[in-house]
Amino acid sequence: MEIDVAAIVVTYNSEDHIEALLDSVRPALGALEGSIVVVDNGSTDRTLEIVAGRTDCILIRSTNVGYAAGMNRAVAGSPPARALLILNPDATLDPGSIPIMMTVLDKPGVGIVAPRVREADGSLSPTLRRRPTFGRVGGLSFTGHPRFTERIENPKDYAVEHDVDWAVGAILLVDADCYASLGGMDESFFLYSEETDLSLRAAEAGWATRYTPDAGAVHVGGGSGESATTHTMKILNRVRIYRRLTGPVRGVLYLWASVFVEARRGLLGRRESWPAIRALVRPSERPAALGISDVFVPR
Repeated sequence: MEIDVAAIVVTYNSEDHIEALLDSVRPALGALEGSIVVVDNGSTDRTLEIVAGRTDCILIRSTNVGYAAGMNRAVAGSPPARALLILNPDATLDPGSIPIMMTVLDKPGVGIVAPRVREADGSLSPTLRRRPTFGRVGGLSFTGHPRFTERIENPKDYAVEHDVDWAVGAILLVDADCYASLGGMDESFFLYSEETDLSLRAAEAGWATRYTPDAGAVHVGGGSGESATTHTMKILNRVRIYRRLTGPVRGVLYLWASVFVEARRGLLGRRESWPAIRALVRPSERPAALGISDVFVPR
């Protein structure tokens, strides 16, 4: 029998946050019927112990196959459901928030719903994003002009329900048919840009991503930290997303613009930018998990 919502979580050394998230799911469901599946990508802390000791979720032990692959495994291990609730382990849901999101998801044409997210201190977390363009490659986001800024900062944009290009994937409710029709998350991204790709592909297939201010959640952020390797993945995957949208020629230009932006950041003191630059221009320096070897146009 089909349930209402299958909550899916991928953990990796998430002992500081996972219990709070799992504790928040049942109150967030309200009267809806739900399940929780946690895929652990090879944690070496107490995450496995914490999750295995609970009776309200299913634990799937995995090696580190990447975030997207972990999510797809969680979906495969969940009972049939009308909707999939994608959750980061360092998020928590407000009580009663899921039925509100389900109401929005049931509207015609909606495939993905993003709630209003708060930081740990209660302030607004700017989770809404514009689609990648050459002008938004980086470096000029301080202007706040939409032509140059992918992240949406204006609080007025978070006051009303509306469609968006994409939203940060810490908390997303996805129509199960939408997810299945897209073949799930693209596992080649390994880490970062999975939600960008999912929403943009959903839009191409006629499914909107809609933000609602009426459902709330908290996202601590940085629960698994960021290293030089993960920063490099983030930059490379942004190039891949842009190339998919515009083609190889513009993709090359975006790559070299990314090199310039990362060099600027490196000179300003961001050490993770230097490995990212090497990976952009030298295929041998790219993380093997991404499987991209073309010099100029990563797949």
